Amino acid sequence: MSYSHKEIPFVYLKVIRARFEEMKSIGEKTLEQLNKESFYWVPNENSNSIAVIVKHMSGHMVSRWTDFLFSDGEKPFRDRDEEFENSIFTSEELYEIWNKGWDVLINELDSLNEEHLLQEIYISNNPLTVIEAIEKSMYHYSYHIGQIVYIGKQIKSVDWKSLTIPKKIK
Repeated sequence: MSYSHKEIPFVYLKVIRARFEEMKSIGEKTLEQLNKESFYWVPNENSNSIAVIVKHMSGHMVSRWTDFLFSDGEKPFRDRDEEFENSIFTSEELYEIWNKGWDVLINELDSLNEEHLLQEIYISNNPLTVIEAIEKSMYHYSYHIGQIVYIGKQIKSVDWKSLTIPKKIK
């Protein structure tokens, strides 16, 4: 498929939204395989549980993506340290927190257009273009989704159901 120069920014926004949606889906397919107790499992004291990772991701998304184009991405209301404390007690609360972050992210992505992509925004007083901020978030969230999947695989072991193309059994 060939695109004109003018279509590239529109295609980029469409593709990036699809990647975020895929990432969200992979996380949800992992969560669906686990029971409530699994959300709190940690392999050691230096690791985070799925519940803590979900809380951190949501806090990051709400901070970064609220008023994305007009205010610094590190909001005064965010308490990053608190995100790493386990304070989620029900599966319903976990999913509510999960969806809150993703809703803020997706809604803000949907409001962007090609003119915004090179606009300068700020995260922790550091200037970035919108493209850089999107890519920075993509990297950050994919890192944490990978952690969630890895923890899920550790918990489920042989009962793990592949989320993508399953490995061929010889």
